[in-house]
Amino acid sequence: MQDYSNQLSDLIKIYRNRVDFLSIRLEKAEGSNIVLRNNQTETLSEGISLGGQVRACFKGGWGFSTFNDLTQIAARIEDAIHSALLVGEDETILAPVSPIQITCQLPLTGSNPRLIPLFDKKQLCHHYNSILAQYNEKVTTSTVSYRDSQQTVLLATSEGSMIEQSWIDCEMRFSATGKNGESVQTGRETTGTRRGYEDLTNLDIQVESAAKRGINALTLPSVKGGTYEVVIDPILTGLFVHEAFGHLSEADMAYENPDLLEVMTMGRKFGGEFLQIFDGAMPEGHRGSYYYDDEGTPATTTQLIKDGVLVGRLHSRETAGKLSEKPTGNARCLNYHYPPIVRMTNTWIARGKTPVEDLFTNIKEGVYAANWLGGMTNGEMFTFSAGEAWMIRDGKIAEPVKNVTLSGNVFKTLANIQAVGDDFYWDESGGCGKGGQSGLPVGCGGPSLRINNVVVGGEL
Repeated sequence: MQDYSNQLSDLIKIYRNRVDFLSIRLEKAEGSNIVLRNNQTETLSEGISLGGQVRACFKGGWGFSTFNDLTQIAARIEDAIHSALLVGEDETILAPVSPIQITCQLPLTGSNPRLIPLFDKKQLCHHYNSILAQYNEKVTTSTVSYRDSQQTVLLATSEGSMIEQSWIDCEMRFSATGKNGESVQTGRETTGTRRGYEDLTNLDIQVESAAKRGINALTLPSVKGGTYEVVIDPILTGLFVHEAFGHLSEADMAYENPDLLEVMTMGRKFGGEFLQIFDGAMPEGHRGSYYYDDEGTPATTTQLIKDGVLVGRLHSRETAGKLSEKPTGNARCLNYHYPPIVRMTNTWIARGKTPVEDLFTNIKEGVYAANWLGGMTNGEMFTFSAGEAWMIRDGKIAEPVKNVTLSGNVFKTLANIQAVGDDFYWDESGGCGKGGQSGLPVGCGGPSLRINNVVVGGEL
Protein backbone atom coordinates (compact mmCIF):
# COMPACT_ATOMS: atom_id res chain seq x y z
CA MET A 1 0.00 0.00 0.00
CA GLN A 2 2.98 2.32 0.42
CA ASP A 3 3.11 2.51 -3.37
CA TYR A 4 -0.08 4.58 -3.21
CA SER A 5 0.96 6.98 -0.43
CA ASN A 6 2.60 9.51 -2.75
CA GLN A 7 -0.44 9.49 -5.04
CA LEU A 8 -2.82 10.12 -2.13
CA SER A 9 -0.56 12.81 -0.73
CA ASP A 10 -0.49 14.63 -4.06
CA LEU A 11 -4.27 14.45 -4.40
CA ILE A 12 -4.78 15.78 -0.88
CA LYS A 13 -2.54 18.78 -1.69
CA ILE A 14 -4.55 19.56 -4.83
CA TYR A 15 -7.98 19.51 -3.21
CA ARG A 16 -7.54 20.28 0.49
CA ASN A 17 -8.07 24.07 0.21
CA ARG A 18 -11.58 23.64 -1.23
CA VAL A 19 -13.04 22.18 1.98
CA ASP A 20 -12.50 22.29 5.74
CA PHE A 21 -11.47 18.64 5.93
CA LEU A 22 -10.62 15.93 3.42
CA SER A 23 -9.63 12.29 3.83
CA ILE A 24 -8.95 9.41 1.45
CA ARG A 25 -9.08 5.85 2.76
CA LEU A 26 -7.68 3.10 0.53
CA GLU A 27 -8.34 -0.52 1.51
CA LYS A 28 -7.02 -3.86 0.30
CA ALA A 29 -8.77 -6.97 1.62
CA GLU A 30 -8.57 -10.69 0.96
CA GLY A 31 -10.24 -13.63 2.67
CA SER A 32 -11.85 -17.06 2.72
CA ASN A 33 -15.50 -17.95 3.30
CA ILE A 34 -16.80 -21.51 3.91
CA VAL A 35 -20.29 -22.67 4.87
CA LEU A 36 -21.27 -26.31 5.42
CA ARG A 37 -24.83 -27.41 6.07
CA ASN A 38 -25.37 -31.07 6.94
CA ASN A 39 -21.83 -31.66 5.70
CA GLN A 40 -22.73 -30.32 2.24
CA THR A 41 -20.72 -27.36 0.95
CA GLU A 42 -22.93 -24.31 0.46
CA THR A 43 -20.13 -21.75 0.14
CA LEU A 44 -16.46 -22.14 -0.69
CA SER A 45 -14.75 -18.99 -1.85
CA GLU A 46 -11.60 -16.90 -1.80
CA GLY A 47 -11.87 -13.21 -2.57
CA ILE A 48 -9.74 -10.10 -2.93
CA SER A 49 -10.80 -6.48 -3.23
CA LEU A 50 -9.17 -3.08 -3.61
CA GLY A 51 -11.17 0.08 -3.19
CA GLY A 52 -11.53 3.23 -1.21
CA GLN A 53 -13.62 6.10 0.09
CA VAL A 54 -13.41 9.88 0.14
CA ARG A 55 -14.82 12.07 2.90
CA ALA A 56 -15.07 15.85 2.60
CA CYS A 57 -16.48 18.33 5.12
CA PHE A 58 -17.45 21.95 4.46
CA LYS A 59 -19.32 24.17 6.93
CA GLY A 60 -20.40 21.08 8.87
CA GLY A 61 -21.77 19.26 5.83
CA TRP A 62 -20.29 15.92 4.80
CA GLY A 63 -19.79 14.51 1.34
CA PHE A 64 -18.94 10.84 0.84
CA SER A 65 -18.03 8.73 -2.18
CA THR A 66 -16.53 5.30 -2.81
CA PHE A 67 -14.53 3.77 -5.63
CA ASN A 68 -12.98 0.48 -6.73
CA ASP A 69 -11.30 1.88 -9.84
CA LEU A 70 -8.17 3.70 -8.76
CA THR A 71 -8.07 5.71 -11.96
CA GLN A 72 -11.29 7.39 -10.79
CA ILE A 73 -10.05 8.71 -7.43
CA ALA A 74 -9.90 12.32 -8.62
CA ALA A 75 -13.48 12.14 -9.91
CA ARG A 76 -14.69 10.65 -6.63
CA ILE A 77 -12.93 13.43 -4.70
CA GLU A 78 -14.83 15.92 -6.83
CA ASP A 79 -18.08 14.08 -6.02
CA ALA A 80 -17.47 14.18 -2.27
CA ILE A 81 -16.46 17.85 -2.31
CA HIS A 82 -19.48 18.79 -4.43
CA SER A 83 -21.81 17.04 -2.00
CA ALA A 84 -20.21 18.74 1.01
CA LEU A 85 -20.52 22.17 -0.63
CA LEU A 86 -24.19 21.51 -1.36
CA VAL A 87 -25.19 20.59 2.21
CA GLY A 88 -22.74 22.62 4.31
CA GLU A 89 -24.43 25.59 5.97
CA ASP A 90 -23.15 25.72 9.54
CA GLU A 91 -19.65 25.28 11.02
CA THR A 92 -17.16 22.43 10.83
CA ILE A 93 -16.22 21.45 14.38
CA LEU A 94 -13.75 18.56 14.65
CA ALA A 95 -11.84 17.85 17.86
CA PRO A 96 -8.14 18.25 17.10
CA VAL A 97 -5.75 15.31 16.73
CA SER A 98 -2.04 15.42 15.99
CA PRO A 99 -1.03 14.42 12.43
CA ILE A 100 0.51 10.94 12.30
CA GLN A 101 2.79 9.31 9.72
CA ILE A 102 3.21 5.62 10.52
CA THR A 103 3.02 2.06 9.22
CA CYS A 104 1.77 -0.52 11.74
CA GLN A 105 0.44 -4.07 11.88
CA LEU A 106 -1.49 -5.75 14.66
CA PRO A 107 0.71 -8.59 15.91
CA LEU A 108 -0.12 -12.28 15.47
CA THR A 109 0.75 -14.81 18.14
CA GLY A 110 -0.03 -17.73 15.82
CA SER A 111 -0.19 -18.51 12.12
CA ASN A 112 -1.59 -16.16 9.52
CA PRO A 113 -4.78 -17.88 8.23
CA ARG A 114 -4.11 -16.47 4.79
CA LEU A 115 -1.12 -18.86 4.60
CA ILE A 116 -3.25 -21.91 5.44
CA PRO A 117 -4.50 -23.85 2.37
CA LEU A 118 -8.22 -23.57 1.68
CA PHE A 119 -8.37 -27.39 1.70
CA ASP A 120 -7.18 -27.47 5.32
CA LYS A 121 -9.78 -24.91 6.36
CA LYS A 122 -12.51 -26.93 4.66
CA GLN A 123 -11.35 -30.11 6.39
CA LEU A 124 -11.50 -28.33 9.73
CA CYS A 125 -15.11 -27.36 8.99
CA HIS A 126 -15.98 -30.97 8.08
CA HIS A 127 -14.40 -32.17 11.33
CA TYR A 128 -16.52 -29.81 13.42
CA ASN A 129 -19.64 -30.62 11.41
CA SER A 130 -19.18 -34.33 12.14
CA ILE A 131 -19.12 -33.55 15.87
CA LEU A 132 -22.43 -31.71 15.58
CA ALA A 133 -24.14 -34.24 13.28
CA GLN A 134 -23.04 -37.33 15.21
CA TYR A 135 -23.77 -36.03 18.69
CA ASN A 136 -27.30 -37.42 18.75
CA GLU A 137 -29.75 -39.02 16.34
CA LYS A 138 -32.20 -36.18 17.02
CA VAL A 139 -29.87 -33.62 15.35
CA THR A 140 -31.65 -32.73 12.10
CA THR A 141 -29.52 -29.82 10.88
CA SER A 142 -25.87 -29.00 11.51
CA THR A 143 -24.15 -25.87 10.24
CA VAL A 144 -20.53 -24.74 10.34
CA SER A 145 -19.24 -21.49 8.88
CA TYR A 146 -15.69 -20.19 8.61
CA ARG A 147 -14.46 -16.75 7.63
CA ASP A 148 -11.06 -15.10 7.64
CA SER A 149 -9.86 -11.78 6.29
CA GLN A 150 -6.72 -9.73 6.03
CA GLN A 151 -7.18 -5.99 5.67
CA THR A 152 -4.68 -3.26 4.98
CA VAL A 153 -5.86 0.35 5.16
CA LEU A 154 -4.04 3.50 4.03
CA LEU A 155 -5.53 6.72 5.40
CA ALA A 156 -4.47 10.18 4.19
CA THR A 157 -5.97 13.40 5.59
CA SER A 158 -5.77 17.08 4.76
CA GLU A 159 -4.26 17.68 8.21
CA GLY A 160 -1.12 15.73 7.31
CA SER A 161 -1.79 12.19 8.55
CA MET A 162 -0.64 9.21 6.48
CA ILE A 163 -1.41 5.97 8.36
CA GLU A 164 -1.05 2.44 7.03
CA GLN A 165 -2.53 -0.21 9.31
CA SER A 166 -3.17 -3.92 8.77
CA TRP A 167 -4.73 -6.78 10.69
CA ILE A 168 -6.09 -10.33 10.50
CA ASP A 169 -9.55 -11.41 11.67
CA CYS A 170 -11.09 -14.92 11.85
CA GLU A 171 -14.49 -16.19 12.91
CA MET A 172 -16.30 -19.54 13.12
CA ARG A 173 -19.97 -20.27 13.86
CA PHE A 174 -21.55 -23.59 14.81
CA SER A 175 -25.19 -24.59 15.22
CA ALA A 176 -27.12 -27.82 15.74
CA THR A 177 -30.89 -28.07 15.51
CA GLY A 178 -32.65 -30.98 17.19
CA LYS A 179 -36.22 -32.16 16.80
CA ASN A 180 -38.31 -34.34 19.06
CA GLY A 181 -41.92 -34.57 17.87
CA GLU A 182 -43.21 -31.01 17.69
CA SER A 183 -40.32 -29.61 19.75
CA VAL A 184 -37.48 -27.97 17.81
CA GLN A 185 -34.45 -26.43 19.56
CA THR A 186 -31.13 -25.00 18.35
CA GLY A 187 -27.80 -24.74 20.14
CA ARG A 188 -25.22 -22.24 18.87
CA GLU A 189 -21.59 -21.31 19.47
CA THR A 190 -19.48 -18.55 17.90
CA THR A 191 -15.81 -17.74 18.30
CA GLY A 192 -13.36 -15.31 16.75
CA THR A 193 -9.77 -14.18 16.99
CA ARG A 194 -7.21 -11.69 15.74
CA ARG A 195 -4.31 -13.68 17.18
CA GLY A 196 -3.85 -16.60 14.79
CA TYR A 197 -5.33 -19.60 13.01
CA GLU A 198 -4.51 -22.00 15.87
CA ASP A 199 -7.22 -20.37 17.99
CA LEU A 200 -9.75 -22.11 15.73
CA THR A 201 -8.22 -25.59 15.63
CA ASN A 202 -8.97 -27.03 19.09
CA LEU A 203 -12.64 -26.27 19.58
CA ASP A 204 -14.10 -29.79 19.85
CA ILE A 205 -15.50 -29.23 23.34
CA GLN A 206 -17.05 -25.89 22.40
CA VAL A 207 -18.58 -27.34 19.21
CA GLU A 208 -20.02 -30.30 21.07
CA SER A 209 -21.56 -27.94 23.63
CA ALA A 210 -23.66 -26.36 20.87
CA ALA A 211 -25.13 -29.75 19.95
CA LYS A 212 -25.55 -30.69 23.60
CA ARG A 213 -27.56 -27.56 24.38
CA GLY A 214 -29.79 -28.03 21.35
CA ILE A 215 -30.58 -31.64 22.24
CA ASN A 216 -30.96 -31.09 25.98
CA ALA A 217 -33.40 -28.25 25.41
CA LEU A 218 -35.80 -30.65 23.68
CA THR A 219 -36.81 -32.19 26.97
CA LEU A 220 -36.11 -29.44 29.51
CA PRO A 221 -39.00 -27.66 31.23
CA SER A 222 -39.49 -23.95 30.58
CA VAL A 223 -39.00 -21.49 33.39
CA LYS A 224 -42.14 -20.00 34.90
CA GLY A 225 -42.25 -16.38 33.75
CA GLY A 226 -41.87 -13.74 36.43
CA THR A 227 -39.46 -11.42 38.23
CA TYR A 228 -36.43 -13.12 39.73
CA GLU A 229 -33.11 -12.49 41.34
CA VAL A 230 -30.68 -13.55 38.64
CA VAL A 231 -27.02 -14.51 38.38
CA ILE A 232 -25.51 -14.22 34.89
CA ASP A 233 -22.21 -15.64 33.67
CA PRO A 234 -19.39 -13.53 32.12
CA ILE A 235 -20.53 -14.22 28.54
CA LEU A 236 -23.98 -12.79 29.21
CA THR A 237 -22.36 -9.92 31.10
CA GLY A 238 -20.34 -9.08 27.98
CA LEU A 239 -23.46 -9.17 25.82
CA PHE A 240 -25.36 -7.01 28.32
CA VAL A 241 -22.70 -4.31 28.64
CA HIS A 242 -22.26 -4.13 24.87
CA GLU A 243 -25.86 -4.20 23.70
CA ALA A 244 -27.73 -2.60 26.55
CA PHE A 245 -25.27 0.05 27.74
CA GLY A 246 -22.49 0.37 25.15
CA HIS A 247 -24.68 1.66 22.33
CA LEU A 248 -26.13 4.33 24.63
CA SER A 249 -22.55 5.47 25.28
CA GLU A 250 -21.91 6.18 21.59
CA ALA A 251 -21.99 9.97 21.41
CA ASP A 252 -23.73 10.21 18.04
CA MET A 253 -26.72 8.47 19.64
CA ALA A 254 -26.79 11.08 22.41
CA TYR A 255 -25.97 14.09 20.21
CA GLU A 256 -28.83 13.31 17.82
CA ASN A 257 -31.29 12.66 20.66
CA PRO A 258 -31.56 15.51 23.21
CA ASP A 259 -33.67 13.36 25.55
CA LEU A 260 -30.98 10.67 25.63
CA LEU A 261 -28.27 13.31 26.07
CA GLU A 262 -30.13 14.53 29.14
CA VAL A 263 -30.41 10.98 30.48
CA MET A 264 -26.70 10.35 29.82
CA THR A 265 -25.56 13.40 31.78
CA MET A 266 -22.01 13.25 33.07
CA GLY A 267 -21.90 12.70 36.79
CA ARG A 268 -25.20 10.82 36.94
CA LYS A 269 -25.15 7.80 39.21
CA PHE A 270 -26.19 4.55 37.55
CA GLY A 271 -25.00 1.83 39.93
CA GLY A 272 -23.08 0.88 43.01
CA GLU A 273 -19.52 1.95 43.80
CA PHE A 274 -18.31 -1.51 42.71
CA LEU A 275 -19.44 -0.91 39.09
CA GLN A 276 -16.71 0.01 36.58
CA ILE A 277 -17.34 -0.02 32.80
CA PHE A 278 -14.77 0.56 30.04
CA ASP A 279 -14.42 0.57 26.28
CA GLY A 280 -11.25 0.82 24.25
CA ALA A 281 -9.21 -0.47 21.33
CA MET A 282 -5.94 -0.07 23.21
CA PRO A 283 -5.91 -3.50 24.98
CA GLU A 284 -4.02 -5.81 22.63
CA GLY A 285 -5.16 -9.12 21.21
CA HIS A 286 -8.92 -8.60 21.05
CA ARG A 287 -11.21 -8.37 18.04
CA GLY A 288 -11.97 -4.73 18.65
CA SER A 289 -8.31 -3.76 19.01
CA TYR A 290 -6.34 -1.46 16.71
CA TYR A 291 -3.80 1.37 16.86
CA TYR A 292 -5.74 4.11 15.02
CA ASP A 293 -9.41 4.47 14.17
CA ASP A 294 -10.73 5.28 10.70
CA GLU A 295 -10.23 9.00 11.24
CA GLY A 296 -6.62 8.62 12.35
CA THR A 297 -7.32 9.12 16.06
CA PRO A 298 -5.09 6.99 18.32
CA ALA A 299 -6.77 4.14 20.18
CA THR A 300 -7.59 4.78 23.82
CA THR A 301 -9.18 3.13 26.83
CA THR A 302 -12.22 5.12 27.94
CA GLN A 303 -13.82 4.64 31.33
CA LEU A 304 -17.55 5.05 30.90
CA ILE A 305 -18.70 4.38 34.45
CA LYS A 306 -16.47 4.89 37.49
CA ASP A 307 -17.68 3.82 40.92
CA GLY A 308 -21.21 3.66 39.51
CA VAL A 309 -21.10 7.19 38.05
CA LEU A 310 -21.14 8.13 34.34
CA VAL A 311 -17.77 9.71 33.52
CA GLY A 312 -17.25 9.16 29.79
CA ARG A 313 -18.68 8.40 26.36
CA LEU A 314 -17.41 7.25 22.99
CA HIS A 315 -16.57 9.75 20.26
CA SER A 316 -15.67 10.48 16.71
CA ARG A 317 -13.85 13.74 16.11
CA GLU A 318 -17.09 15.46 15.17
CA THR A 319 -19.12 14.36 18.21
CA ALA A 320 -16.20 15.19 20.50
CA GLY A 321 -15.91 18.64 18.94
CA LYS A 322 -19.62 19.39 19.17
CA LEU A 323 -19.81 18.22 22.79
CA SER A 324 -16.49 19.90 23.74
CA GLU A 325 -14.97 16.58 24.82
CA LYS A 326 -11.87 14.66 23.82
CA PRO A 327 -11.92 12.21 20.87
CA THR A 328 -11.68 8.61 22.00
CA GLY A 329 -10.69 6.83 18.76
CA ASN A 330 -14.09 5.17 18.23
CA ALA A 331 -14.83 6.22 14.63
CA ARG A 332 -14.99 2.95 12.68
CA CYS A 333 -16.31 1.69 9.37
CA LEU A 334 -16.97 -1.90 8.33
CA ASN A 335 -15.15 -1.38 5.03
CA TYR A 336 -14.63 1.27 2.37
CA HIS A 337 -18.29 1.13 1.29
CA TYR A 338 -19.35 2.90 4.50
CA PRO A 339 -18.37 6.13 6.29
CA PRO A 340 -16.91 5.91 9.81
CA ILE A 341 -19.45 6.30 12.59
CA VAL A 342 -19.12 6.05 16.38
CA ARG A 343 -18.72 2.38 17.29
CA MET A 344 -17.66 0.35 20.31
CA THR A 345 -14.36 -1.56 20.25
CA ASN A 346 -13.76 -3.82 23.27
CA THR A 347 -16.35 -3.17 25.99
CA TRP A 348 -16.19 -4.64 29.47
CA ILE A 349 -17.25 -4.51 33.10
CA ALA A 350 -14.23 -4.74 35.37
CA ARG A 351 -13.65 -7.73 37.64
CA GLY A 352 -15.20 -7.42 41.09
CA LYS A 353 -14.32 -8.79 44.51
CA THR A 354 -17.20 -11.17 45.31
CA PRO A 355 -16.31 -14.88 45.03
CA VAL A 356 -18.53 -16.40 42.37
CA GLU A 357 -20.02 -18.99 44.71
CA ASP A 358 -21.11 -16.17 47.05
CA LEU A 359 -23.22 -14.60 44.29
CA PHE A 360 -25.81 -17.35 44.89
CA THR A 361 -25.95 -16.99 48.67
CA ASN A 362 -29.41 -16.39 50.18
CA ILE A 363 -31.27 -16.61 46.87
CA LYS A 364 -34.34 -18.62 47.80
CA GLU A 365 -35.60 -18.94 44.21
CA GLY A 366 -33.82 -17.39 41.24
CA VAL A 367 -32.35 -18.06 37.83
CA TYR A 368 -28.77 -18.66 36.74
CA ALA A 369 -28.37 -17.72 33.05
CA ALA A 370 -25.29 -18.47 30.95
CA ASN A 371 -24.07 -18.04 27.40
CA TRP A 372 -26.19 -16.25 24.81
CA LEU A 373 -28.56 -17.28 22.07
CA GLY A 374 -29.71 -13.89 20.79
CA GLY A 375 -31.08 -10.55 21.81
CA MET A 376 -32.27 -7.09 20.88
CA THR A 377 -32.32 -3.58 22.27
CA ASN A 378 -34.62 -0.61 21.74
CA GLY A 379 -33.28 2.51 23.36
CA GLU A 380 -33.20 1.89 27.10
CA MET A 381 -35.00 -1.47 26.85
CA PHE A 382 -33.35 -4.83 26.22
CA THR A 383 -34.31 -8.48 25.78
CA PHE A 384 -31.72 -11.29 25.69
CA SER A 385 -32.08 -15.03 25.28
CA ALA A 386 -29.75 -17.20 27.35
CA GLY A 387 -28.07 -20.20 25.79
CA GLU A 388 -28.37 -22.16 29.04
CA ALA A 389 -30.18 -21.63 32.32
CA TRP A 390 -30.83 -23.27 35.68
CA MET A 391 -33.08 -22.50 38.59
CA ILE A 392 -31.43 -21.35 41.80
CA ARG A 393 -32.96 -22.82 44.93
CA ASP A 394 -31.86 -22.04 48.48
CA GLY A 395 -28.56 -20.61 47.28
CA LYS A 396 -27.67 -23.57 45.04
CA ILE A 397 -27.83 -24.21 41.30
CA ALA A 398 -30.73 -26.63 40.77
CA GLU A 399 -32.57 -28.07 37.74
CA PRO A 400 -31.88 -26.81 34.20
CA VAL A 401 -34.60 -24.95 32.28
CA LYS A 402 -35.01 -23.72 28.71
CA ASN A 403 -36.35 -20.74 26.77
CA VAL A 404 -35.07 -18.18 29.25
CA THR A 405 -35.25 -14.53 28.19
CA LEU A 406 -34.06 -11.64 30.32
CA SER A 407 -35.55 -8.19 29.77
CA GLY A 408 -35.70 -4.80 31.38
CA ASN A 409 -34.60 -1.19 31.41
CA VAL A 410 -30.83 -0.84 31.26
CA PHE A 411 -30.62 1.97 33.81
CA LYS A 412 -32.82 0.17 36.34
CA THR A 413 -30.84 -3.02 35.73
CA LEU A 414 -27.51 -1.28 36.34
CA ALA A 415 -28.91 0.08 39.61
CA ASN A 416 -30.10 -3.43 40.54
CA ILE A 417 -26.65 -5.04 40.23
CA GLN A 418 -26.04 -6.29 43.76
CA ALA A 419 -22.60 -7.86 43.42
CA VAL A 420 -19.80 -8.26 40.86
CA GLY A 421 -17.93 -11.56 40.72
CA ASP A 422 -14.16 -12.02 40.96
CA ASP A 423 -14.06 -13.99 37.69
CA PHE A 424 -13.62 -12.54 34.19
CA TYR A 425 -13.90 -13.75 30.60
CA TRP A 426 -13.35 -12.16 27.20
CA ASP A 427 -15.89 -13.16 24.56
CA GLU A 428 -14.43 -12.71 21.08
CA SER A 429 -17.54 -13.87 19.20
CA GLY A 430 -19.06 -10.45 18.68
CA GLY A 431 -20.06 -8.93 15.36
CA CYS A 432 -21.74 -5.58 16.01
CA GLY A 433 -24.38 -3.96 13.83
CA LYS A 434 -25.26 -0.27 13.54
CA GLY A 435 -26.28 2.08 10.78
CA GLY A 436 -26.42 -0.68 8.19
CA GLN A 437 -22.87 -1.80 9.01
CA SER A 438 -23.29 -5.30 10.44
CA GLY A 439 -20.58 -7.74 11.50
CA LEU A 440 -17.99 -5.25 12.75
CA PRO A 441 -15.59 -7.23 14.99
CA VAL A 442 -15.76 -6.31 18.67
CA GLY A 443 -14.72 -7.78 22.00
CA CYS A 444 -16.91 -8.04 25.09
CA GLY A 445 -15.94 -9.01 28.59
CA GLY A 446 -16.88 -9.08 32.21
CA PRO A 447 -17.38 -11.07 35.40
CA SER A 448 -20.44 -12.87 36.71
CA LEU A 449 -23.12 -10.54 38.10
CA ARG A 450 -25.93 -10.82 40.65
CA ILE A 451 -28.95 -8.68 39.69
CA ASN A 452 -32.23 -8.08 41.47
CA ASN A 453 -35.69 -7.76 39.94
CA VAL A 454 -35.03 -9.08 36.43
CA VAL A 455 -38.01 -9.95 34.28
CA VAL A 456 -37.54 -13.52 33.12
CA GLY A 457 -39.73 -14.80 30.30
CA GLY A 458 -40.89 -18.38 29.97
CA GLU A 459 -44.22 -20.12 30.45
CA LEU A 460 -46.88 -18.47 32.55
